[in-house]
Amino acid sequence: MSGEGDEPQAIRKLAPGKLVIASHNPGKVREIAELLDGHGLDVVSAKALDLPEPDETGTTFVANAELKARAAADLSGLPALADDSGLCVDALGGDPGIFSARWAGESKDFNEAMRRIEDNLARLDAPPRDAHFVCALALAWPDGHVEWFEGRVDGTLVWPPRGDKGFGYDPMFLPNGETETFGEMDQARKHAISHRADAFRQLVRAVF
Repeated sequence: MSGEGDEPQAIRKLAPGKLVIASHNPGKVREIAELLDGHGLDVVSAKALDLPEPDETGTTFVANAELKARAAADLSGLPALADDSGLCVDALGGDPGIFSARWAGESKDFNEAMRRIEDNLARLDAPPRDAHFVCALALAWPDGHVEWFEGRVDGTLVWPPRGDKGFGYDPMFLPNGETETFGEMDQARKHAISHRADAFRQLVRAVF
């Protein structure tokens, strides 16, 4: 999906070469690099390039992903890929949503963030525990062109959290039809069914 104007445009292809992953989250960088493996890209993180983290002022996952991708492409002079993702809990009105990382605070303590979700659910009268992860990907070039893609996976929340794989809210998220949380699941299995995998399948079909 093109980020330029309202008229439909052909999706731009991504040539082999260096690509900036516009993230300072090592777990996210690792996962994105694994999903891009085999496509002839030399990936480097924004943190490795000492690029600043822009303020995420968008009101949607797509807007924040585009903001981060554009900033990294502008500063590096290279194509840049950004991910904005989060956990949306139905009974909490979609929270934490685009604020998923902020719920973990300055220290990025996702154990505390998961506890905050559970505490909020406990204040409700036997709420449903349905939730979904969303991943928006934005691929930006230094000339300002942007393509974006959005994926989703549905599931339920467990408590206490289970597993020490993955990152973020993975240990409390049980995908529909599975017996293991993302925190327990083999990463190859997670990559096959996750919200990020869904978005990446769309990206790979479109730009390679």
